[in-house]
Amino acid sequence: MSSLQLSLAGIGALTLGAVVVYNYWTSRKNEPRQADPQIEPVASTPDTLPEASAQTESILTDDFSSLPQPDRKPQLDALIDVIATIEVDHPVSGDAALAALPVTRRVGTKPFHVEGCSDLSGEWEALVTGRRYSAFQAGVQLANRVGALNNIEFSEFVVKTQAFADAVGGAANFSDMLEEVARARELDQFASAHDAQLSFTLCARASAWSPGYIQQHAARLGFVAGVIPGRMVLPAAVAGLPPILSLTFDTQAAMADDPALSAIRECSLSLDVPQIAREDQPFGRLREVARLLAEHMDGVVTDGNGQMLGEDVLDQIANDLHQLYDALDARELSAGTPQARRLFS
Repeated sequence: MSSLQLSLAGIGALTLGAVVVYNYWTSRKNEPRQADPQIEPVASTPDTLPEASAQTESILTDDFSSLPQPDRKPQLDALIDVIATIEVDHPVSGDAALAALPVTRRVGTKPFHVEGCSDLSGEWEALVTGRRYSAFQAGVQLANRVGALNNIEFSEFVVKTQAFADAVGGAANFSDMLEEVARARELDQFASAHDAQLSFTLCARASAWSPGYIQQHAARLGFVAGVIPGRMVLPAAVAGLPPILSLTFDTQAAMADDPALSAIRECSLSLDVPQIAREDQPFGRLREVARLLAEHMDGVVTDGNGQMLGEDVLDQIANDLHQLYDALDARELSAGTPQARRLFS
């Protein structure tokens, strides 16, 4: 073999080696980042945001049995409900009242509730067995995110309430339909103008993420697995209340046969503003969680359209939310109250 042939063979071998090395490097670069198997999960409390540097992780579970339970209060409120009173001649048992309820607890797209006045305490409460009630009230919500109560829904409310009243031997008293429908429209206009659902998108700068990688980093900040695959939540301090924040990523990637091979390039952080009390500082938490995740997962925070969110933009959002909270407070629909959570649902 001539020296020229030897040189060409050597160059070919070097080129082939370079291609193999490049392909290996590219494959490793594009491989989704994996969770650190050496970090043992430990429980963390949902009411605090752990230090990002702490090598701890929340247990991925939505069992909040150890958290305080919310107070059981009457559902109906004249601020956001049409209420019809039902008078009875004699106390009615809770068992009979429950049996008289309609099969569906909705009127059109609005929730429908019946409460009883306890013969023992004189307080309004949700119907339960073993109690006796000296009066009842039925109500339908004036508005929700689907829209305002309309004439057809009001008529359906009257029919359902009258059927219940007849079943318990009572007499129902209804307010004027036109007035209530007008009140529903006004409330719906206010709610539409003061609703806010914020969402930040966290995008990977370079290497994609595996589902486990996202879950591990979110768990260190107090997030736990939600019911839906690809969803995690930062739970409220009281069981049964809406989560403070939610984090979502590709559901199919989370349900893959081998999730470790699923490459995810973005996930979303969301806040339903009217559902969470301003005292919980939900936007501050959203902002801090987004910053920490971006810092430790090598990502950037955007508005969903690919535009990076700078500190000046975040400050303006915080100022707008301050005004929104004030407007809700003035209307006695403060964020996080039962009335606000029902109206903005």
